[in-house]
Amino acid sequence: MGRLPSTYLISDRRLLPDGKQLSVIESLLEAGLGLLQLREKDLSAAELFQLALQLRQLTRRYNCKLLINDRIDLALAVEADGVHLGGHSLPTAVVRELLGPQKLIGVSTHSAAEISSAAAAGADFITFGPIFHTPSKADFGAPVGLAELRQACRISPIPLFALGGINLQNAAEVMTCGADGVAMISALLTDSSPADSYSRLQKSLCKS
Repeated sequence: MGRLPSTYLISDRRLLPDGKQLSVIESLLEAGLGLLQLREKDLSAAELFQLALQLRQLTRRYNCKLLINDRIDLALAVEADGVHLGGHSLPTAVVRELLGPQKLIGVSTHSAAEISSAAAAGADFITFGPIFHTPSKADFGAPVGLAELRQACRISPIPLFALGGINLQNAAEVMTCGADGVAMISALLTDSSPADSYSRLQKSLCKS
């Protein structure tokens, strides 16, 4: 598997003007983005497949790993690098059987029990949060905060990406809690210059 990048981008085309998603993502890829999750839950399978094909072409060009949210069939169809699973996905162990040992499997977690379960079932990494308030994660309850993140980092036997309300101002503090990386959506996608924002983020993370 190798070492995972420290920044994990999750797509959300609804945050961008129509037709801008691919160009924004390509600017981030040019800046060095190494891990991207396609997560567009409102698209049909056919629409998602076409978008996944476009992103697979882009991510290959820039040597970025591409994960597909939940859809094992689409991940296999476009030869993605793996999948990211949520609470309503197929069990991690079943997905591992379907994908084989070489593909990446990420799992969303929100508690110590979920961290242990994901690791035991064969996940390669987890996301944990929400750390801070963010509208996209409001359904998962109140933010867990930095103290709980620190504890999660201590107990997790696999890489942990902190998620939820993370931006350029708080990312370094998050990393000092022991996180292996940060997962972001709006903080990168909606910046006036996503590539510059990504570059500033990497400098901040290197100092933490």
